[in-house]
Amino acid sequence: MKKLLFLVIGMLCVTACTFQTKHRGYVFPADLESLAANIKTTADLNDKIGAPLVKTIYGDEVWIYYGTDENYRGPLAPTFTDETVLLAWVKGGRVLKTKVLRDADLPDVKLVDGETEIPAAIELNALEELFNNIGRFSPAGLGQ
Repeated sequence: MKKLLFLVIGMLCVTACTFQTKHRGYVFPADLESLAANIKTTADLNDKIGAPLVKTIYGDEVWIYYGTDENYRGPLAPTFTDETVLLAWVKGGRVLKTKVLRDADLPDVKLVDGETEIPAAIELNALEELFNNIGRFSPAGLGQ
């Protein structure tokens, strides 16, 4: 009985400590710096890298590409490695400048606990939320 219990506990420990890596964002080629330096048009940028993750809306138009590896180590919090950011300054159909940022170039962003307050937000308790939603949804199958 002790051997069976030991075996079950051992299997649970081994399965809880799995290692898994998921890639998030863009998968950049190994020669990203040289590739980015040779890109001169937005069409070329779209062909070689793809559509940007974000385009800035204020100031200079900058196309932003981001990729990272998210590492899961069992019950521990996930860690991020191999973070890469490609910034491309664009004007019209031309790429004016590109810059590649790696792990060491990126600042450490610390997340704080709690929530950000929204100005003029209405705080409702659970009962108020329940009664606030009455009549907002149509029954399934009515096509409304």
